[in-house]
Amino acid sequence: MSFANLYENPGPRGVRRNRVLTVAVGAVLLAVAAFVIVRFEEKDQWAAAKWTPLLRGDVWATFILPGLVGTLSAAVAGVVLAGLFGLVFAAARLSEHRWIRVPAAVVVEFFRSVPLLLLIFFAFFGSYVLIGTNISAFAAVVFGLTLYNGSVIAEILRAGVLSLPKGQREAAYAVGMRKNQVMRLVLLPQALKAMLPALVSQFIVLLKDSALGLIVGYDELVDRGLNGIAANFSNVIPAAILIAAIFIVINLALDRLAHRLAASGTIRTARKPAPVA
Repeated sequence: MSFANLYENPGPRGVRRNRVLTVAVGAVLLAVAAFVIVRFEEKDQWAAAKWTPLLRGDVWATFILPGLVGTLSAAVAGVVLAGLFGLVFAAARLSEHRWIRVPAAVVVEFFRSVPLLLLIFFAFFGSYVLIGTNISAFAAVVFGLTLYNGSVIAEILRAGVLSLPKGQREAAYAVGMRKNQVMRLVLLPQALKAMLPALVSQFIVLLKDSALGLIVGYDELVDRGLNGIAANFSNVIPAAILIAAIFIVINLALDRLAHRLAASGTIRTARKPAPVA
């Protein structure tokens, strides 16, 4: 990823300063890494007995892969539903009608303010009070992910639309487009492209937040790793490191995919309306 459009190239003094800072930060990181390695060695965390189970096929088949499927299932469902929620409520918040705009703002601000952990908790245990039975742990997790992240996505899209030049809207009206056409064909496609990095970041947050499903016993990667692998092999730290590495790989893949989509023009903006003759 290039930052050439964001920052000017540093001069000779800036180059020297950056080199000194790079060396200093590198030395600090090496010192921290050495400290961690030594402390792990003292606590016998590098013992083969703690790490070899993570290489066994039966451990992956019993704990890691089922947990990964659970995490990705909740994340995919959450991304789809949160995206739809965000589109609907972003459009509602941009409405010219106060009776639509104000309730939408209340909903978005409410669910943005409530911690996701409480949304999942209330969905699972509150369903018993409302309907007499608990909904599934998967439904509770997706419910929380949808409402919280959908509210954030709504604000991201609204900010993207408001950042567009007013001439885009005015030109669309000038050629006879209706309000919903202006939003659907002109404004939202451009806002999606402009806010793609922020949207991908929020989807990555959603993926990681799926781990909060362990509070209601949802069978996902963190729960399987810590309560499954660690409980059977007494290797909490190695199991946690493996789980973190899996999340890092998935998140990097999502980030790379987003940059490829943006670079290839897969997400295209609508054509500018032709000028009135």
